[in-house]
Amino acid sequence: MTGTVAALGFVPMMLSTGIGAEVQRPLATVVVFGMACDTVLTMLVLPVLYLLFGKGPGAGDGLDALHDGDDGIEGG
Repeated sequence: MTGTVAALGFVPMMLSTGIGAEVQRPLATVVVFGMACDTVLTMLVLPVLYLLFGKGPGAGDGLDALHDGDDGIEGG
């Protein structure tokens, strides 16, 4: 949410055509797309990495039995 608001705050500077815009536009473009990439990585990639390395919500909930070849059925 904070990253999105920060990126949206730079959009007018990125689209400006007035005096000094040739200096401001490249900076604003980098900030807007950097914040967009940061938001995507934080929301999608980071939770996946936590799940892959066993630190996420799936850790210790019995899903380890699927990797062991154990079907979870007792006495059968």
